[in-house]
Amino acid sequence: MKAIHKDPKELGYKIKDLVDTYNDGLISYEKFEEIIIEMIEKNEDRVYKNGFMPSKLISIIGEDRKSIIDEIKNKMKNQ
Repeated sequence: MKAIHKDPKELGYKIKDLVDTYNDGLISYEKFEEIIIEMIEKNEDRVYKNGFMPSKLISIIGEDRKSIIDEIKNKMKNQ
């Protein structure tokens, strides 16, 4: 899996596919969370700028997927 995504569209579609794979039950929550955390850490400014997800990324992944990613981000902050 490519860790760093310079293109916001590519990053958005990768996150979208990953969340859909999790929602379809094809990967465990633990594995999903591990991958998302890695993506957030490697692409920090492209996933969250000043604590907020860019609107361009939200338009690609959608609000439902954003809330799942936000949940994992908040879990990271609390650890």
